[in-house]
Formats: sequence, structure tokens, C-alpha cells
Amino acid sequence: MLELRPNCECCDRELPPAALEAMICSFECTFCADCVQQRLPGQRCPNCGGEFVRRPIRPVDKLAGNPASTKRVFKPLADTPAAAPASTRAGR
Repeated sequence: MLELRPNCECCDRELPPAALEAMICSFECTFCADCVQQRLPGQRCPNCGGEFVRRPIRPVDKLAGNPASTKRVFKPLADTPAAAPASTRAGR
């Protein structure tokens, strides 16, 4: 079962279970569509090199028994503005 991780690994953007902009690779590395398109070379996962697909939406009635993960993964790319913690970036 997919973990449905709560944030983008690159910019720390919130990606709730119903987020249409959540992208995952086959290892469930999770990124927002903006980071995949604008910050990741070749739109490939920086962790495993895999391709990204839109993360599926788990039906709300299934979340109670199969909740999304609360474990955050944050590995900002050193050469991007996302390297600053989310709490210090404008609009967060």
C-alpha cells in the first residue's frame, strides 16, 4: 500500500492525500509537480533515477483504516531555492 507521504522532498511543500500535484517514483520518493518539472534534471528522481507519475488519490472513506504517512522526508537540492527550511520561505 502506498505511504502517501505528506510533503515534497525537495521544497517541503505540503502534499495532503488528495493533492493532485503529488508525484512519486517506483520507490515512493515524493515530490510536487513544480519541483519535478522545474528543478529535477530530466524530470527523474534524484534518489533512484526513476520516472515520476502522479500519485493516486486514496478515497476519503479508505483513509480512516489506511491513513497517510506522517513521516516527512526533506532532502533539498543544494543548488535550488528550496534549500531553505519551509518555515523561512515566503508564503509558508
